[in-house]
Amino acid sequence: MDEENNIEDVDVDMADLCLNVESDVEGECINDDHEPEDMEVINNEELKSLDEGSDQDKERRALIKNLGKEKRCSLGSGLQIAVDQLFPNAEHRYFIRHIHDNMRKKWGQMEYRDHLWRCASATTIPEFEHLMKEFSEYDKEACQWLKQIPPVHWARRRAVSDMLISNMCEVFNGKIEKGRDKPVISCLDFIKVYLMKRICNVMKAMKKAKGPLTPIATDILDARKKGASQYIARWNGANKYQVTGALQDQHVVDVRNQTCTCRKWELMGIPCKHAIATLNEMSKDPEAELDINKWVHKVYWIETWKKAYSFKVEPIKGRPMWHKSNCPTKLIPSPHRTHVGMPKKKRRKSEGERLSKRQKTSQGDGVNEMQGEDSQGLTNDGV
Repeated sequence: MDEENNIEDVDVDMADLCLNVESDVEGECINDDHEPEDMEVINNEELKSLDEGSDQDKERRALIKNLGKEKRCSLGSGLQIAVDQLFPNAEHRYFIRHIHDNMRKKWGQMEYRDHLWRCASATTIPEFEHLMKEFSEYDKEACQWLKQIPPVHWARRRAVSDMLISNMCEVFNGKIEKGRDKPVISCLDFIKVYLMKRICNVMKAMKKAKGPLTPIATDILDARKKGASQYIARWNGANKYQVTGALQDQHVVDVRNQTCTCRKWELMGIPCKHAIATLNEMSKDPEAELDINKWVHKVYWIETWKKAYSFKVEPIKGRPMWHKSNCPTKLIPSPHRTHVGMPKKKRRKSEGERLSKRQKTSQGDGVNEMQGEDSQGLTNDGV
């Protein structure tokens, strides 16, 4: 959830705004100690008519606008508090694309984007602090702005997952774009047909897959195997190994707990290059029969993939063949208020998404490039 700089986007044309009004005091409005009978409902027509009234009415409208902004902000923070209380073990994340959209309002150069993504992709606290120091040396004001957002919500350094972007939600929203403006039954039917096609396409991809792992997990593991050849693992006689590489890259791998101090094995569930170097050293023992694929989390296995898509969406008959309901209650559509102008169907795109293909080619769509590397897990170090 992105909560920075949202005050500017508040729509002051609110449908129904309830506020406590103390009629005997001019200019005063908010009093939380009033009883419910002192509540007054202000609709759009009354709100617009205040502009044509006296100076007192105009002041009242300005007060209502400010109240709307405060209410919107308090609702956002209240939602976060409610989620924390209802789901105390859930991880609350701010996605990097939204943070970058807010940052580029003042700092739009590509260098700021690169610093932000490097800081967010750091998996250890020393690495994160070092990259934040570099960012501060580049622009102290921008770094201070970023520090106002708690790193636990957007950086990998203490995260329990490697998710930095909201592609999973946005992909689904993009798929139902043509059906989400339809009535409820038609929209559900559109989603049903999409799921039927999706399941069939995934089943075809499963038949073409080779090996025990999914295609993406296989590509990530193969890339890390190449990087692991540059490391040397030393056994301590128990369950831990010291793995050393170039440029003072040294980490500790715990075989029993399946962890590495670089934290990439924990975040993704796929052995990092340090862990693969350790497994290669362990395989030199003639009594050890090691299969690297078995050290990968079960979520990346073809068997798990098949179980996830084992359900089937049942087809249904046409609407004329549906049974008539015996419910005596008749559902009446809610009142509809037509807005001025053509209704919007597409979401509001950010500045980076509005660039033409030629501009993206010349400048490089850095956000998408970084997201692509992050989603595939393939970076320049084979991770």
